[in-house]
Amino acid sequence: MNFRAIKVIYANEMMRFWQTFFQSLASPVISTALYFIVFGAAIGSSIDKIEGVSYGLFIVPGLTMLSILTHSISNASFGIFFPKFTGTIYEILSAPISFYEALLGYVGAAASKSLILATVILFTASFFVELQIAHPVWMVSFLVLTCITFSLFGFIIGLWAGNFEKLQVVPLLIITPLVFLGGSFYSISMLPEFWQKVTLFNPVLYLVSGFRWSFFEVSDVSVGTSLMMILVFLSVCLAVVAWMFKTGYRLKQ
Repeated sequence: MNFRAIKVIYANEMMRFWQTFFQSLASPVISTALYFIVFGAAIGSSIDKIEGVSYGLFIVPGLTMLSILTHSISNASFGIFFPKFTGTIYEILSAPISFYEALLGYVGAAASKSLILATVILFTASFFVELQIAHPVWMVSFLVLTCITFSLFGFIIGLWAGNFEKLQVVPLLIITPLVFLGGSFYSISMLPEFWQKVTLFNPVLYLVSGFRWSFFEVSDVSVGTSLMMILVFLSVCLAVVAWMFKTGYRLKQ
């Protein structure tokens, strides 16, 4: 294992994050505050409790998931797309490092950025509500697995995208709607029975549900099912990235 190569790639990606540290943190802090003002105060005042949890508290896991999913994808996709765009990707391909080592550097940096942002979001939320975390170890586990998995997914998008516009297609048109329709700000038990069954086909539901359980021991699906879905998606993403590097898909053109 070429740890020096991993360290160089990781440090280079993190350097880009630290250079825009204020801008990177200002956006989630402002967004979190606005969500609590609009959803927590305006809408939450008309909702008593959801499954025994105040609405302001209930939306914290969903709000965190919304941010880390979009940031994990955008950070990882841009991280690998930019070397493709500038042509420096060929230096990495010709270097004596395996694709696993390159993957560890890029995805590790993207996941680290998302974890930092998640910490900032939870810290900001604590000013609006009294956070309750019933299972801190499970919370961190779900958080880390989600950041890694969607950083891998973003890495795939970055390899696939042929221009900057395509980098935004999947996050804006697919991921964000799935997050909003995946029980991020409500329990699916509030939906009609037909739509409850339809929502079960939304993969984001399992991420949000498992993450919410670690806070309040409240979930729409079992914790075991949530964990299994994350691991399955993680395995699929790893397999797709391995195939892309092996075949040179969108890399050797």
